[in-house]
Amino acid sequence: MNPYLRDKLIQKLESLSDERGYQVLDYVEFLESKYAERAATTTAANPLSRFADAVEERMRAGKVSATTIAETMGLMSRAMGVLNGAAAAGKSVANDLMSATSRVVDAATTAASTPRSAASPGGATGSSGTSGASEGGTPPDAPAPGGTTSR
Repeated sequence: MNPYLRDKLIQKLESLSDERGYQVLDYVEFLESKYAERAATTTAANPLSRFADAVEERMRAGKVSATTIAETMGLMSRAMGVLNGAAAAGKSVANDLMSATSRVVDAATTAASTPRSAASPGGATGSSGTSGASEGGTPPDAPAPGGTTSR
């Protein structure tokens, strides 16, 4: 549908009462079923939208007032917005969790593939598996024998 026609229809629809709006909706649904142009798109709608549509159809079939239907559908629309927001937040958390897991796996893979000799800066180790400092040498931060520390 071209934008001019869409704007013109919206302008006309906004001036109608809810009851007349539902009559227009009935006619549009009749045309849709008669020409079946959008059968594929209505089946692809999310389950919440299909549920809301089914509730609306039952209310209309039960001769419920247009005001009650409009209020009910407004509430359902807000509820669907909240549920869609919660679903989007859940997807975001899941995506963040997956990316964090991927980073951890990549870091572990990189660490596992690094040779051990490159991991220890001194290269060789003593017979006990520790650095040469424990074999009678002076620890790096201790004063030399007979010397004093400066403060």
